[in-house]
Formats: sequence, structure tokens, C-alpha cells
Amino acid sequence: MDSNIVLYRKYRPKNFNEVIGQSHIVQTLQNSLKTNSISHAYLFCGPRGSGKTTFARILAKAVNCQDLKSGEPCNKCDSCQEIMASKSLDLMEIDAASHTGVDDVRALTDGLRFAPVKSKYKVFIIDECHQLSKSAANALLKTLEEPPDHAIFILATTEAHKMIPTIISRCQRFDFRRLHAKELIKKLEIILKKEGIKYEETILSLIALNARGSFRDAESLLDKCISFTSKDKFISLKEVKELLGIVEVGQISEFINLIVRQNAKDAVIKLNLLVEEGIDLQEFSKTLIFYLRQCLLLKINKDLVNSEESGFSDDEIKKMEEQISSLREGELQKILELFIEAENKLKYTTIPQLPLELAIIDITHKES
Repeated sequence: MDSNIVLYRKYRPKNFNEVIGQSHIVQTLQNSLKTNSISHAYLFCGPRGSGKTTFARILAKAVNCQDLKSGEPCNKCDSCQEIMASKSLDLMEIDAASHTGVDDVRALTDGLRFAPVKSKYKVFIIDECHQLSKSAANALLKTLEEPPDHAIFILATTEAHKMIPTIISRCQRFDFRRLHAKELIKKLEIILKKEGIKYEETILSLIALNARGSFRDAESLLDKCISFTSKDKFISLKEVKELLGIVEVGQISEFINLIVRQNAKDAVIKLNLLVEEGIDLQEFSKTLIFYLRQCLLLKINKDLVNSEESGFSDDEIKKMEEQISSLREGELQKILELFIEAENKLKYTTIPQLPLELAIIDITHKES
């Protein structure tokens, strides 16, 4: 039943027009489908959770759709239905993170010798393709150099720089961008409306901020909240903070105020109070570093930070400017570097807050 499906699968777009963000890619793919100028190989690059695999599956449907209209699959024909049900014999997917060897690639491409069973094209989706071994990548390259007319390859990667240049040169490349907070919020609003769940407005920006531009992460966080509030169908800010262990911008702002004022004692007390309240220190560190990066960008040039892209409100950005008015760029850079170093040490210490405490001391006890 649909109720048992996780949100990022339940609300995965079925058409290009349902995709929020990546409009530059949507338009290009739709135009190529309308004019039947389809490439034999595509490379989708971009951060995790930005929609690469979703696009790959929509494209796989579109190239084989029996009733394609304006570059959109119909989702009703036999081919579309089989792909959506993961039953198509002409769509093959491989996760290169767990199938890195040359034998895995050869097993995938052995079927190239045979024509598609029912569809016009055989489509091969290779996720995380940068993790293929050198021999596997070379085997794939040979196939991409002389592919049969009935084959289409769609490669997806978060790290295109790790791929061999000759593979990249044989693909039509699309670069997916990290999603803005406003786009994540829009998707969360659609899901909550369809699920019939009421909520405090502030939870949307909080989840979007902690999702770091990833649709999948935002939907996974929301999924936890919905499961927790299954009885009253209402999600409160307090529940989100307690359940997910994530922090509000206001808490980070208070913490930074203490750092700027060189108040090591209260900063350490504040940090430990957050730990006692159940804050996830890894999430706290990530949000803190994200906040400090925005502060540094503001210091460099005010035009580099806006509410639409950063996920912070105009009031929060104004408060950031006031906080850092007494600091120089070099000082902000040093603060950011020390907290990045502390975040890297969190996973290796038996006292989780200790690296952050040491960073506080380093920052607030300057040599005269």
C-alpha cells in the first residue's frame, strides 16, 4: 500500500513538469524528445538528492513511451507502466557503488547484442558511476564508443571529476544544481497538503535548512515527523526539534553572539545545555558551519547572501550583519576553520562536545 512507501519514493516525480528546480535540464530534455534528437549517452552530475536518478527514470520512460506528448511520457502505456512497476526487461539499473568490477559492467552490457524485448530502446542506468574500477570504466568506454542504435546509457554521479575524461567526452552532460530552500519548502508544502497534515509554518524552513539542498534528505526528515505525529495529524516546531535533534537558526545565532563577545564560559555552558536537550552535535556543527559561511560571504559582499538561496529570512541575515560588524574577514575565516576542524574530530572522540569546546577556547582566548 502507498501508506507504507517512504515519502521520497511515494512523491517521486513521474513527469518532467512535476520536477521542482532544474528547469534548464527539463527544457533541454523535453526539446530533444520533441525533435527526436536523442543522445546515445547522458551524464547527470550534481549533489546527492538533487534529482539525478529521478530524471534518469523519467527519461527512460520518455524515450520508450508509446504516446509521448510535448516531451512528456504518458504514464499509461504498457512501456511506462512496466518501468514504473520496475518490471521492464528493457531497463537495467546498476549501482556502481556496490558493483565496481569489470565483470559487473560486462554482465550489464552483454544484453546489448540483443534487440529490446518490447521497447524501442534498451536503457542502462548506472548510478554513482565514478566508483567503477579502472578496468570497468574502460569496458564501459569501449561500449560507449560504438553503441548499437537501440541502446541508451544514462550515467549519474556526485563526483564527475573522478571519472575518466574519455567517458565524459562521449556523453551529453547535464549539471544538476543544489536546490534552494524555497524549492525544498514548496515540495514539502505539496506533500503535507496531500497527506492532510497541518503544521507550524516554521518547521518548513527548519527542515529545508537542515536538508542542505537535498530533496531526498528533506523528505526523509519530514517522513520521520509524519510518523511521529500519526495520531493528531499536526507537526509542531517543538516536536521537530526533539525528534530530529536539529537546531534552530536562533540557537546558532545566540551561540555566535557569545563567540563574538569572547565569552568562553557562557558559550561552553550553552553548548552543554544543547547536548542535554538532545541536540545532535553533528547536525549542530553542520548548521553552525553553514551559518558561519554565510557570515563570511556577507562580510565579503552583502550581495552574496539572500533569503531565497540561503534559507535564512531577511531579519536573520540582518542580524548576521550586526553580529559580524566588529570582525574582520580574516577573523571570521579563522573561526570557520576551527569549527570545521572540530566537526571532523567529533566522530573520533569519546566526549562528543570536547572538540567544539576546544574550538571555543581557541577562538575566545586570543594572544594579546
